[in-house]
Amino acid sequence: MRFRPCIDLHEGKVKQIIGSTLRDSEGIGPRENFVSEKPPSYYAELFKRDGLRGGHVIMLGPGNEASALEALSAWPGGMQIGGGITDGNASYWLDAGAEAVIVTSFCFSNGKFHEENLKKLISGIGKERLVLDLSCRKREDGNYYVVTDRWQRFTELKVDAKTLEYLGGFCLEFLVHGVDVEGKCAGIERELVEILGKYSPIPTTYAGGIRSIKDIQEIEEIGRGRIDFTVGSALDIFGGKFLKYHDLVRQFGPSKI
Repeated sequence: MRFRPCIDLHEGKVKQIIGSTLRDSEGIGPRENFVSEKPPSYYAELFKRDGLRGGHVIMLGPGNEASALEALSAWPGGMQIGGGITDGNASYWLDAGAEAVIVTSFCFSNGKFHEENLKKLISGIGKERLVLDLSCRKREDGNYYVVTDRWQRFTELKVDAKTLEYLGGFCLEFLVHGVDVEGKCAGIERELVEILGKYSPIPTTYAGGIRSIKDIQEIEEIGRGRIDFTVGSALDIFGGKFLKYHDLVRQFGPSKI
């Protein structure tokens, strides 16, 4: 298990927001936990210095392209990029320095899984440079389902053993946010981590709700030591009060792999 850092971009700035408050509606902005005065390159250079490969640069909506390019340029080949990735622009972002592209809506939209789009991506860039974002929420039936459209719309795709096994043959990794706890620093989605640890056949990173070393230790235990993690709003470099970045590097950084 290792610490995978993140750079979340919204309106061109590095931010931490409550994921479930993202909306497409005009005039309704997300709830922000933190807005950085530092540029994206500051964080990318920090992660490069500490050898934290495989972190995520996430473009939350339009207007973040220049900032994303800045982060990738600061550490070519060191971070993954997500947000609006399609078969038409995936190669552009890889050429710009991304280690891999992270994809959700191109493959999961209008409540459905579009396998033909997934295969288009693979034919263009290969599965070894593709990360599938299976960020999800729990429905009334007790199952987790992939969500899209700013995490507001449920798809028909369950995050379960069958789905993980099947989709694991099409990509390098999974990235999974527990959307209902994302940005709230109120504890992890234990059941989701357990599913990922038990059934994911490929490297997987969990995000959502982490606020303490105890939460991270719990991910290691119930995820069977197989699930990486990322921390946002709880982290001191993003204005958080619960976890120190340098503690995570020391305990879960590359020297501990």
